[in-house]
Amino acid sequence: MIDTAVKNADRAAPRRPFARWRLAAAVVLTCALLSACTGEQFQRGYIMPPNALEQIPIGASQDQVLLVMGTPSTVATLDGEVFYYISQRADRPVAFMKQKVTDQRVIAIYFDKNRQVRRLADYGLKDGKIFDFVSRTTPTSGQEMSYLAPLFKLLSFN
Repeated sequence: MIDTAVKNADRAAPRRPFARWRLAAAVVLTCALLSACTGEQFQRGYIMPPNALEQIPIGASQDQVLLVMGTPSTVATLDGEVFYYISQRADRPVAFMKQKVTDQRVIAIYFDKNRQVRRLADYGLKDGKIFDFVSRTTPTSGQEMSYLAPLFKLLSFN
């Protein structure tokens, strides 16, 4: 009688050796799919080396600037030469969503007629307006503003 009770117990609870593996595989697959939907950061344009602007004193030569900063994104001639280093950072909180621009920067290095650094500027957007983060001012109208405004409009992909 004991043998039949053990046999009946084995029939009542069939063993599923792969059930736990299937559950584990489903959990891993779900985690992998959810991690694919996490946010992304995008960096476009110039990536400034750490403390690069501090290494460029007023009066430094163009060659020194090129050694520290590298090749500029664009060059203009306004009362001397100006090197522009342009960058943009954007975030996308979830995959397949539209990118949102979080930071736009234009680093401008102004040279005098002797090719010596006259002024440094780090332009970005603050409250929707072009703002110089070095001198903490907003540029006024003139040649400089007429050149910077299209750069920022070109950078924004909205």
